[in-house]
Amino acid sequence: MPDHPLITRREPTPDALAASGRVLERLRAMQRAQAELGAVLAEIGDAGAEQLFGYTRLSEWLAETGKLGDKHADTLCTRGIALNPGMELSNPVPALAPLTGEAAAEGLLSDGNIDAIIDAMRKIPGLHHDTAERQLLDLALVAKPRQVRTAATRILAHLCPDGPEPDDGEPPRDPERTCRLHKKRNGDWRLEADVDTMSGEFMDGVIEALSKRRTGDDGPDTRSPAQRRGDALVDVFGMAMNSPELPTQAGERVHVTVTLPFETLRTQMGKATLNLEEQITAWEARLWACDCTIIPCCLSEDGDVLDLGRAKRLITPGQRRALYFRDRGCAFPGCTQPPRNCQGHHVVAWEDGGPTALANLTLLCEHHRVTRMRLRGSDVEARVA
Repeated sequence: MPDHPLITRREPTPDALAASGRVLERLRAMQRAQAELGAVLAEIGDAGAEQLFGYTRLSEWLAETGKLGDKHADTLCTRGIALNPGMELSNPVPALAPLTGEAAAEGLLSDGNIDAIIDAMRKIPGLHHDTAERQLLDLALVAKPRQVRTAATRILAHLCPDGPEPDDGEPPRDPERTCRLHKKRNGDWRLEADVDTMSGEFMDGVIEALSKRRTGDDGPDTRSPAQRRGDALVDVFGMAMNSPELPTQAGERVHVTVTLPFETLRTQMGKATLNLEEQITAWEARLWACDCTIIPCCLSEDGDVLDLGRAKRLITPGQRRALYFRDRGCAFPGCTQPPRNCQGHHVVAWEDGGPTALANLTLLCEHHRVTRMRLRGSDVEARVA
């Protein structure tokens, strides 16, 4: 290309050429190191991140260990698995792009070109993988990712001019999903479920989003990944309970019944009954009483109902919306949980005479709602209030 008449080009100095060489040398070293990292990640993926470290996904473990962004960690894991052979159920699985993996190990390919080839190989029919990969790799050694992707599009158009073949088989059946929830001898519950692929991906995404490490001034989050996901699952049900679209049972919203003397509720001393069967502590009952429908019921010593009051909603939907706009999330110092993950809570407890007024209400996530009740009267509670 001839020089522009208004631009004077000059030959690079020896120092500039030396600097350029150092940049290329370090780029290749980085690319070789990243290829080695990908091979190690593929080995860990074969062994199972859950069995080795307690994480359900390899990318989640990498993000936590390397303090990486979720998307970056996922890209590194996807790239490493695609470029390296692996194992599945004790059966060897070839690399998706083995020639590309060899070139990457020598530091000859940029991340963009590697990803362009991997994306293409996922779409190109397996019969043509070897030829197509060789063509794309030869181009990637001298071209930019955009050119490689354009070439991949042309190859795919040549091999599949009419696009993917239509599925003329039977229409898909409704997905089969099962769920088993049963109580164990110690009173805890066990949940087992089997769902289809799309539902599983959706559920995993929701639980993943809710199982991040907690933030706040109450110290580091020491829960294991499995414990965080268990708490996230309970949070999902908690949000469903607060949804106005939740179906009713016998004309009423889904509910549980907690029975206890008022003195037990006030002092937190003694036992309460859950759903007229299971015994819980008074402290646990007090947690239920924070934000619920209260039906006063006067019983005789023999358990006969003498008087039954009407239900009273402690925090109204209007007050809850006002809390969302005012607090914009959990009010516990340092916590970043958004409003949708929080519940309304009395600053001065209702059973201690605290009014159900906006000035006496605040938003707290489930963890810090329990924490605050344990810290009643402490400096931390005063800061929340």
